[in-house]
Amino acid sequence: MNHVKTFNHALWDHGISQGYSVNGTIYISGQFSHDEKGNFIGEGDIETQARQTLKNIEQVLEGFGVSKAHLAYVEIYLTNPQAHTEAVIRLFKEYLEKHRPAGSLIGVTYLAFPEQLIEISAIAHTD
Repeated sequence: MNHVKTFNHALWDHGISQGYSVNGTIYISGQFSHDEKGNFIGEGDIETQARQTLKNIEQVLEGFGVSKAHLAYVEIYLTNPQAHTEAVIRLFKEYLEKHRPAGSLIGVTYLAFPEQLIEISAIAHTD
């Protein structure tokens, strides 16, 4: 039997769930630097955007009753990987503490919003 659960922040209804869990696997949609009111945070500042994006990942995880220690795979998209990889990896390692999920860092030409420098999607587990 499939056990399906979704998580949506009321302000972020774009036709997809922010998180979708089936049989203990949580799929987290691409998160970026918006606060709970939908305001963009940190225009031009990769560190501020990365912190807010990680905070949003955390909020989705909490919606499923798990923590960052349940992350299994993380995919980070950067519009300027040459300039931003070092800072993002440093912040990501701080965020994860000793946990080390699998992951990818991908350079892209652009993301959904012109001011967006980073987007992170992830897969986590409930056990």
